[in-house]
Amino acid sequence: MSGRIRWSVVLGSVPFLTLVLALPFVNRLRPFILGLPFVLFWILFWILLTPVLLFAAYRFESRRGKPGHRGRP
Repeated sequence: MSGRIRWSVVLGSVPFLTLVLALPFVNRLRPFILGLPFVLFWILFWILLTPVLLFAAYRFESRRGKPGHRGRP
């Protein structure tokens, strides 16, 4: 697996890991952040950050096929 593919897989899996696997560890009501319980803030934060990470993964993948790129097409 090349470096670009590896980075795109890592960036694509971070939202899943934080929303599914890390949720039991952050499941608490206090502290309140922006008036929200911590677990609700955590979920909203990662929902808003997911498109940013997936766009970055897309950019890593889309550069792979460009002409002049030294890797595999």
